[in-house]
Amino acid sequence: MQTFTYIFIAALLLTTLTQLWLATRHMRHVMAHRDRVPDAFASQIDLSAHQKAADYTCAKVRLGYPSVLLHAVLLLALTLGGGLTWLSSFWSGWLVHPLWHGMALIFSTIALLSLAEIPFSYYRVFVIEQQYGFNKMTPGMFFSDLLKQYTLGLSLGVPLLFCVLWLMEQAGESWWLYTWLIWVVFNLFLLAVYPNWIAPLFNKFSPLENASLKVRIETLLKKCGFESSGLFVMDGSRRSSHGNAYFTGFGKTKRIVFFDTLLSRLEPAEIEAVLAHELGHFKRRHVIKRIVLSFVASLVFLWLLGYLMQQAWFYHGLGVEVATIPSTAMALLLFFLVMPVFTFLLHPLTSLYSRKHEFEADEYAAQQASAADLIRALVKLYQDNAATLTPDPLHSAFYDSHPPAAIRVAQLKKLIPTGATT
Repeated sequence: MQTFTYIFIAALLLTTLTQLWLATRHMRHVMAHRDRVPDAFASQIDLSAHQKAADYTCAKVRLGYPSVLLHAVLLLALTLGGGLTWLSSFWSGWLVHPLWHGMALIFSTIALLSLAEIPFSYYRVFVIEQQYGFNKMTPGMFFSDLLKQYTLGLSLGVPLLFCVLWLMEQAGESWWLYTWLIWVVFNLFLLAVYPNWIAPLFNKFSPLENASLKVRIETLLKKCGFESSGLFVMDGSRRSSHGNAYFTGFGKTKRIVFFDTLLSRLEPAEIEAVLAHELGHFKRRHVIKRIVLSFVASLVFLWLLGYLMQQAWFYHGLGVEVATIPSTAMALLLFFLVMPVFTFLLHPLTSLYSRKHEFEADEYAAQQASAADLIRALVKLYQDNAATLTPDPLHSAFYDSHPPAAIRVAQLKKLIPTGATT
């Protein structure tokens, strides 16, 4: 075996074992604190709800064990096990043109990986979510959503992939730069069309009808200098009893969306505080910063791919024999299959960056609405969504995009004016 083969195996082993270790730590920590509600929440969340959250958390984590192991096995089977080489040979017997052969190779690999994930998704929805009272979906709705997702993925993915592979073949050494420009335009296009064309394929969006709440929200929007194309209620209760709120799109397509489950649970002042937090992301330019960061990262990755696709050791080290180098589709496929193995240990940095934005959005919400109302809203959401109040600190540092409940609430309490009630 080549040196890169050993490096890949070591990286995959490190990533897989770290994921399993973090999951084990998380479950042990959650269960160790299962029988006592943290002092900061003892007056608002009862022990039974706290224990439900602990059990729900552990059930989801346990499902992750076979998922992580299967992913590692599939990755080894596709690379060192010869799976990609076999798929490439299979399609060579049917498709001679490099572009169509490459597209067939990539989409068939994605299809195999997607099929392997379906049983886990089904179990998560119809066993775990069902057991803890969250699931509202039927099997028919589940598979209908899958069909829509795959149809949408093909509709958008086929022309994009064709364009990328054509550029890799025809655009010379600077193909990665042209591809990056196409990628940027494609993502901005998705952001623009998502609210009006994509999201309605899966949910129904109705104008907010509560007149007093609408006036309250519009007053907040005007105060924050936020212009939207409308206030909408999403029928999230058709699929789940989890609640949330968000804004989506950009420019004239920006819209604010509330889950109907959230509106039914929170008081108007609490809804205002939650929205103020979401607007904080807009006012602090978090969305733009994340988009720019993702575009910079994609530029670096495409440049790296441009280098690796010229290296014989990259293919041979991953168990793939190719007749010519570069092999565009195979290089693209290998790169995006193995890159998560080598970037896994960067998770804490991205999570830290995201949590920094959450603290900033909370601070903005406290200025525009009420920190006390936001705390009350968060506690209700923690309880309604069975979110654990006692995550393992290291697991949280790796994965959580939001601060742990205790830390977030403690920080918000510091923003409550002296003498105000909580």
